[in-house]
Amino acid sequence: MKQLMIVMGCMVSIVLMSQSTPSSKASAMRGKKIYTTYCLACHQADGAGVPRMNPPLIKTEYVNGDKVRLINIILKGLNDPIEINGEEYSNPMASHAFLNDQQVADVLSFVRSNFGNKSGPITPAEVKAVRAKK
Repeated sequence: MKQLMIVMGCMVSIVLMSQSTPSSKASAMRGKKIYTTYCLACHQADGAGVPRMNPPLIKTEYVNGDKVRLINIILKGLNDPIEINGEEYSNPMASHAFLNDQQVADVLSFVRSNFGNKSGPITPAEVKAVRAKK
């Protein structure tokens, strides 16, 4: 019985993953909730951040570029000053490694598809792979 439930769970996951549009919308909805809870205070409701403290998430190379780098920022935090669009930001960002792989994927997919960003989603499998390299 236990094996049947595992197989059924895997089948449901495969079906959900193959339906990219509904799954992406669900992920974005979950991501928005996570963003509101953990990110909004620093990066603001519009993703504009706070000048010289918390970087913007609007159309930046950090958001739209290398997924691994972005995932690592969530998992490890960021303590060094960072330059974005010619402006330096120096407020440390705490690690959010307490979020599970799905939550990290959801919030990053939300950010990568909002605030004027048009980048593709990040999957839980991508987060899991980065987390495994820690």
